[in-house]
Amino acid sequence: MRNDKPDETMKDKLTEAQIRETGASLHRALRARAPLAPLTETWPGLSIDDAYRIQLAMVGHRIDAGERVVGKKIGVTSRVVMDMLDVRQPDFGHLLSGMVHGDGAAIAADTLIAPKAEGEIAFVLKADLEGPGVTNADVLRATACVLPCFEIVDSRIRDWKIRIQDTVADNASSGVFVLGDAAVDPCGLDLGTVGMTLEKNGEIVATGAGAAALGHPANAVAWLANTLGRLGLGLKQGEVILSGSLAAMVPVKAGDQLRISLGGIGSAGVRFV
Repeated sequence: MRNDKPDETMKDKLTEAQIRETGASLHRALRARAPLAPLTETWPGLSIDDAYRIQLAMVGHRIDAGERVVGKKIGVTSRVVMDMLDVRQPDFGHLLSGMVHGDGAAIAADTLIAPKAEGEIAFVLKADLEGPGVTNADVLRATACVLPCFEIVDSRIRDWKIRIQDTVADNASSGVFVLGDAAVDPCGLDLGTVGMTLEKNGEIVATGAGAAALGHPANAVAWLANTLGRLGLGLKQGEVILSGSLAAMVPVKAGDQLRISLGGIGSAGVRFV
């Protein structure tokens, strides 16, 4: 039977040229620190699939400029962010070599647009992981160590006015990340009950636990491995995987100093100048 209703999914399907140009626009916004209007204002029916294609186009510009992929990040793992974006699944982005900072790093705030800090547990893999069928136990067996981590998220979308498609296209709102200097074998740790405190300028501003990331941080990594597996991709030995925020995002600016402490794992610090 003929259906004369417009196909809302197809209405905003982007052409290859539009994908490339939008990825280039996001990369220019990143370099110039000049945010764009929400992509979903231009294309209200933008699909998640096209958003990931834009993400790859954006990341491709960074690789062409000399960076390399060093891992992945998982976002939208907490209930509060899912509610904010009205979705019920996480997203992912690519970590690049130009994003990495060590414990105690001083980061120039004016190299970012609207940064916010998240306390997370980072995984470093000692073996490849490829779905489907990856379990929590598989993730732990494939993990060399876990580390305390700050992810400093940032948005090339003006005023953080994002829907899930906007953040996916914008490489899951990746900014930079800071790895602590304590690397711990996850065997023997219950990562779901690991407690986190996040201090800003000497005051505790957020607390959380490992269970905030899809019930257990290894669940988040398993979700990523299985999601990539459906695309014929996998996680590789040596990659860093950021498993998702354990508490609300904390806005930061020049002059701020932050520290997170993770029970049984260690701490990490960062300051903004």
